[in-house]
Amino acid sequence: MTTTEGTGRTAGGRGGSAARVLRERNAGLCLAGAVVSGFGTSALWLVSGIWVKDLTGSDALAALCTAALWAPVLAGPLLGALADRWRRKPVLIGASLLLAALLPALLGVDAPHGVWLLHAVLFVYGAVGVVHDAAESALVATAVDGSLLGDLNGLRTTADEGMKLLAPLAGAGLYTACGGAGVALLDALTFLLAAGLYALLRVREERPARGSAGGRRQTVAGARHLWSHPGLRPLVAAGAATMLCAGLSGGLVYAVVEDLGRSPAYAGVLYAAQGAGSVVLGLLAGPAVRRWGERRFAACGVGLLGAAVALRAVPDEHAALACSLAIGAGLPAVLVAALTAVQRETPGPLLGRVTATAHTLVFTPNVLGLVGAAGLVGPFGHRAPLVVAGLVLVGVAAALAHSRASAERTAARSSSDASPA
Repeated sequence: MTTTEGTGRTAGGRGGSAARVLRERNAGLCLAGAVVSGFGTSALWLVSGIWVKDLTGSDALAALCTAALWAPVLAGPLLGALADRWRRKPVLIGASLLLAALLPALLGVDAPHGVWLLHAVLFVYGAVGVVHDAAESALVATAVDGSLLGDLNGLRTTADEGMKLLAPLAGAGLYTACGGAGVALLDALTFLLAAGLYALLRVREERPARGSAGGRRQTVAGARHLWSHPGLRPLVAAGAATMLCAGLSGGLVYAVVEDLGRSPAYAGVLYAAQGAGSVVLGLLAGPAVRRWGERRFAACGVGLLGAAVALRAVPDEHAALACSLAIGAGLPAVLVAALTAVQRETPGPLLGRVTATAHTLVFTPNVLGLVGAAGLVGPFGHRAPLVVAGLVLVGVAAALAHSRASAERTAARSSSDASPA
């Protein structure tokens, strides 16, 4: 089944909902595997910084944990090519088992001189995770009905946000009871379970052509495909701009809290409201993508995000909560739309590289936005940067909507020219 960007309608009819995702064997297994492994990853991500801080007392070394985990994303095009060199199901199972075998090495980290091992493991964890995510995205596109991709990606957003709320609490409790080693073993167990779930998938994959993902030319094929595809290029560009402004907004959240006259801990309330918005968005994403198409859905989300970011400058507690809820609903829209479009519009042999390249292009600006917030809040405060970021996002939404309208006009002209006199 295929979906056209212009209408957003599925060739197979109106079928396809969250219930269908859970009923379909392969879709349900993919979702369960992602949720299980994501739970362990979220727990370890929080605990690693606390672990290093307790051992060394150094904020810099604690922050380096996040840097080590995310740094391999910059090598996305190269690492994503690995997912295209072999069948994706064995790659996904192998990556899960490799991480399960790697994590017990952290049992020996019990003194400051062992922190280097934790950082090294996190770096390898991040690199294997890039390959894992690329293989998973490519396998999902093969194993799951195309009409369900939007629903599945939306439900993954809901599950990811749920994990961000639950897993850190569970990880912190386990850390208090058993230390960092206990959390590492929990994460290893989740990857073992995920590998078992992926092994149950029923999918037939062709053996990739020899050398199809080797060499520099093949490695950059993902970026070339994204740039040359008229449907994917606007979505990935909009995703990058959105994550840049979202990083700026996120970096200013503590200034917003201070402006409200609240303690820094109140940021947790705003993050909880944002998570609730993302949960709702994830449940509605599939039907919305089918009804509107990827670009219109993304444009609506980015526009909502822009209005919410700008209104965060208003020093009112109710407005701040409403804006956080709207940010949670608006931000994931462009990410769900971009991933769904990549899965639908990319040839199977390229899908690992294209997915990893898209992740690099979209998520790297988020780090730049966080850094930019730290530099802007001093001389300019937080209100002006928030308003400017909000206006930029509204402009991105308008540009995305315009690109969709242009594509529809082009398609209509082509159809008219092809019609018999």
